[in-house]
Amino acid sequence: MKNIIRVGITQGDINGIGYEVIIKTLQDPRVTENSTPIVYGSPKVASYHRKALNINNFNFNSINSAEEASPKRANIINCLDDEIRVELGKSTEIAGEASFKTLELALDDMINGKIDVLVTAPINKKNIQTEKFQFPGHTEYLTQKMGSSESLMLLVSDVLKVGVVTGHIAVSKISSSLTVQKIMSKLKILNQSLKEDFAIRKPRIAILGLNPHCGDEGVIGMEEIETIIPAIEQANKENILAFGPYPADGFFGNGNFKAFDAVLAMYHDQGLAPFKALVFDRGVNYTAGLPMVRTSPAHGTAYELAGKNEASEESFRNAYFLACDIFANRQEYYRLNKNPLQKHDPANL
Repeated sequence: MKNIIRVGITQGDINGIGYEVIIKTLQDPRVTENSTPIVYGSPKVASYHRKALNINNFNFNSINSAEEASPKRANIINCLDDEIRVELGKSTEIAGEASFKTLELALDDMINGKIDVLVTAPINKKNIQTEKFQFPGHTEYLTQKMGSSESLMLLVSDVLKVGVVTGHIAVSKISSSLTVQKIMSKLKILNQSLKEDFAIRKPRIAILGLNPHCGDEGVIGMEEIETIIPAIEQANKENILAFGPYPADGFFGNGNFKAFDAVLAMYHDQGLAPFKALVFDRGVNYTAGLPMVRTSPAHGTAYELAGKNEASEESFRNAYFLACDIFANRQEYYRLNKNPLQKHDPANL
């Protein structure tokens, strides 16, 4: 197992709070105890933000490649033109191009083994769109680039883990997108991630319904009867401890989520709204099901806070440490399961 984890960090949108939460996180001395942070961005842009925030007791170590990263230092690779312009609080084409370029370079380095995990600062999903990036967000782009057919958006905190069956799609398309196969695919990713990434031996997973009151036995909707319940039954046959479906309002309102290791919601806001209401400042967005580890804070660019030194770094800091924890958990999981004991039929002994 590696002792020092190389953590790649993408700058995100240069006009948002990305650099603020990155710098504040990297000021924490615990960061470099067992990891080496490597920011993919621009020393000039970093300096601009540092001055705007009046942070005088922090400096980056400028390097040309990940191989040059210095342990015990906060490293930064210059990926951008020195003439790039920062316009705090604004969505600009230049910012979109810069966020994509740093993401692309960091991902290439991770695929080539130069960094171990990736932590992404928030992007603007509109200005990042180009011929090379035509995705609803990080999750879909990383899934394709890493050669995976499926992944799972999983929101993680110390008290709650929530995955979603349908992610960045229009609400009008949710019902038609739900199938037994789709739910099972996401459920299998979630179950395996809880074992492999979070070291939970027998995960208990709660499944939410789609309709109010889970359809009231078909009075309000048939998705529970026709799709969600059959998926839960199939999961149980495959030794996945899935329970439900549960009406989302009462499930979160009365604290039922505390009895489970994770929750699988049917759509984005059904899972993310209660998650952010409960743990917004400290939650982490994790892309489960990929061959490599990627996390991000659970917030966006927050243009309205840019340059004001008012943004909390807690979510980004948690994303950083969670990426390291998952990497270590995976290494241990692979070690323990590398040479499993063969199963024998007692009758033949």
